[in-house]
Amino acid sequence: MIYTVTLNPSIDYIVEVDQFKVNQLNRTKRDTKFPGGKGINVSRVLNRINVDSIALGFLGGFTGSFIQDFLKGEQIQTDFIEVSEDTRINVKLKSDSETEINGLGPSISSLQYEQILEKIKQLKSGDTIILAGNVAPNMPSDFYETVSKECGNKGIDVIVDTSGPSLLNVLKHKPFLIKPNHHELGEIFETEVHTIEEAALYGKKLVALGAKHVIVSMAGDGAVLCTSDKIYTANVPKGNVVNSVGAGDSLVAGFVGTYKKTGNLLESFKFSIASGSATAFSADLCQKADIERLVSQIEVSEITGGVKG
Repeated sequence: MIYTVTLNPSIDYIVEVDQFKVNQLNRTKRDTKFPGGKGINVSRVLNRINVDSIALGFLGGFTGSFIQDFLKGEQIQTDFIEVSEDTRINVKLKSDSETEINGLGPSISSLQYEQILEKIKQLKSGDTIILAGNVAPNMPSDFYETVSKECGNKGIDVIVDTSGPSLLNVLKHKPFLIKPNHHELGEIFETEVHTIEEAALYGKKLVALGAKHVIVSMAGDGAVLCTSDKIYTANVPKGNVVNSVGAGDSLVAGFVGTYKKTGNLLESFKFSIASGSATAFSADLCQKADIERLVSQIEVSEITGGVKG
């Protein structure tokens, strides 16, 4: 089974205004509400490509009930821990430009922290766990490292989609997949990554530090997949970017879901790029038909001759 972990979920409240004016009354022309959080996004996309998962994390209050009911309506299995404070609301204001206001999220008690660890300890060899997003407020900052060590020792595939120290600290536990974008990759190595060659160079450094697979997303320039002995690059299909939120989560879902079904690394890479692109080209997360329509546009090629540092 695949488990996704979202420590600080949200309701993403998307508000569209013709021309936003400060200090004046603004009326929305359209608004929508979706459950937010990277792990939740992964579970929703996995469900759309007919792969089961169980969503773990923390929910509270009327906002938490909305998320629970929404996921139940999509027939997604959940096993959240209830907290006393409300799950946060993130406001996405779309007008001439985009503005985001993200909530802090509820506090997590030491008892609730131990509860989620206990759930994770029940996972078995052959399972997959996806740790996505930032650690919740007032939780131990080494949570991902603790989970990666626990699961790695039991033969559980660990996928980590976060940034900064939380990402670096899991590498020694050999995660199955990490997925930094080119900005996050540059921050790790205190540089800037602009080209496929640079992404390949620094992606291989993350493999050397312990990651089994590294996918570096390069926005419109495609993506790079690094393994222990090979480097691949893929283009992105043509389309009009409508909404980039959830594109990276869709990429993770496309890769993991396809790999669990086929065991084919390159097919999983292609499907992951199509999944991320399909989300970017739509107002919500991707649908399976949209992904399948884009897959044929994606070409994967191996980078040979080594990468010079």
